Amino acid sequence: MTGQAARDEVLARIRTALGSSGGGPAGPAGDAVRRGYRTGGDLDAPQLLERLAERLRDYGCLVRHAAPGEVMTAVGEALSQRGVGRVVVPPGLDLADLPAGTEIVVDDGLSPAALDAVDGVITSAAVAIAETGTIVLDGSPGQGRRALSLVPDYHLCIVRAGQVVALVPEALARLAPARPLTWISGPSATSDIELDRVQGVHGPRTLEVILVAPDPAG
Repeated sequence: MTGQAARDEVLARIRTALGSSGGGPAGPAGDAVRRGYRTGGDLDAPQLLERLAERLRDYGCLVRHAAPGEVMTAVGEALSQRGVGRVVVPPGLDLADLPAGTEIVVDDGLSPAALDAVDGVITSAAVAIAETGTIVLDGSPGQGRRALSLVPDYHLCIVRAGQVVALVPEALARLAPARPLTWISGPSATSDIELDRVQGVHGPRTLEVILVAPDPAG
């Protein structure tokens, strides 16, 4: 097949997919998209949390478990052990009873330099995917703008049991595609040609996640 013929075939397939001849030659219809992949899991809430914890640890994340009434205790322990003095939080994330001496900086459009000067950031999440160990932020209250999870060197994320799904299709069904989605699978990292892994290249070096157990009261 010549280069021109190949080009014509590609364009014809595009026109067919778009439902328009466009004045050019019609191409053969493409194969139907196979959708035999799994769209849901069968794990219960405790199993989903454990699977997510396993995947997060595989990525080098720090993972804590907390009961619904012990979230702030877990947050305080995480900040104290890391030595966090100033932490930025997005609007809509209510925090109380933090360790003495911890300064909360509410984001009001802080500059990159100001974000880089704090010791870390705390956010909630929109959804988490157990099978891939992925946490998704969508910019809702408590999550903030994308820069919050990219500039500070330490990210503490609170994920509740009701936000955890098994598979990617389940997560997509919960998310609004028009929102600014940030998909996080472990701390920021890259590898060079020698496969030496370096963390913190384009985001936080340390991702710590607090997994909140299901509320027994429902």
